Formats: sequence, structure tokens, C-alpha cells
Amino acid sequence: MNYPVLYSFRRCPYAIRARLALRASGIRVAIREVVLADKPAALRQVFARATVPVLVVNQTEVIGESLDIMLWALQQYDPQGWLPVDATLMAESRRLIAANDGEFKQALDRYKYADRFPEQPQAFYRVEAERFLALLEKRLVQSPYLLCERLTLADMAIFPFIRQFANVERDWFEQSPYPQLRRWLASLLRSPLFVSVMVKYVPWREGDPVVIC
Repeated sequence: MNYPVLYSFRRCPYAIRARLALRASGIRVAIREVVLADKPAALRQVFARATVPVLVVNQTEVIGESLDIMLWALQQYDPQGWLPVDATLMAESRRLIAANDGEFKQALDRYKYADRFPEQPQAFYRVEAERFLALLEKRLVQSPYLLCERLTLADMAIFPFIRQFANVERDWFEQSPYPQLRRWLASLLRSPLFVSVMVKYVPWREGDPVVIC
């Protein structure tokens, strides 16, 4: 049987969210763990930018954006109902994800790698990122999850990035004024789904046996 091929990097938040959706949908893939400093030629051949994640569905379909991988998987099968059926909720989901992937991710990168951006102290970039955290906290005061009373695409597309933020200064985050965000993050980190997609794989090399997950 031919499986879609997923080029991934275990800790990358974009790759994490793609793996979450694939696993939730029940779609099995041949996973190829990538070393970012030594990307395999096979990845460059199928996707010129050679970023991860990349899903090679078949010989004619390659998906190189994590959100598109999520949507593709969930459109095949969405047993947990992550995709909002209400058009208004779906539009709101896309707005939240765009805010995460845009201004928040930019601030997160500067916060995490503050030594690369010496124009400002690390705390400055943290405050920039906190604008998005405050928005999420406000939502989570009103409901258990970002859009409504249950998990949706927005939660699963955003939470890997909040995980990354929390790990930059763990002590600060645990004392931060975002208790509902911490509760939400902790519940997702404990979930069997998240644990299942964080299994460690040996970096893939051409000729290696196929690893299905």
C-alpha cells in the first residue's frame, strides 16, 4: 500500500499541528524526520523551499503549508468535528490562526531568539507577544476552548505555538497573568493525541525502511 509521505521535524510547531490533524483524521503516513541543517535531496525535489512540514499525497499533489495539510486531512475525515460547520465560526477560526501565524509568530521568534535581535531586550519581544496571549486569555475565560465549548481547528492550529512560547521562560509563564491559557495549554499537552504525535524518530535518509505513523 502506498501511503502519503510526510516530511516533518518533531519540535516544529507547524509540523506538530500538521501531525495532529493527520492523526485525528486517521490518515496514516510514511513519516520522514528531517534534520533542518541537512535537508535530504528528496525533500528539495518535491518542494523547492524545503521547509517542513511537506505532505506528498501522491505523484501529482504536494502540500507545503501546515494549515493546508490540516484542512486537507480534516476534509477527508473529521471524526472529532474540528472543522466548524458554521461559516461565522470558520471565519473567526481563520482570523485567529492568521493572527497567530503573523504578528504573534514574528514576536515569538524574536522572543525565543532574542540574541539574534539585539535592537531590543528579550522582555520587549515578550510584551509584543503578550498582546496575542491576552486575546486568547479573554476568550478562554468565556469558554473552555478558543471558539466554543469544544476543540476546533483554531485550538489545534495555535496551541503548538503557545507551547513554544511557554518553554522560552517557563518560570515566567507559570507566574504570568494568563491562568486560563495555562489551563488550556496543560490540558492539550496531556492529551493522548499530542503525546502520540511527539514520538521521536531517527532522521530519515534515502534508502531507509518506511516508517508508518
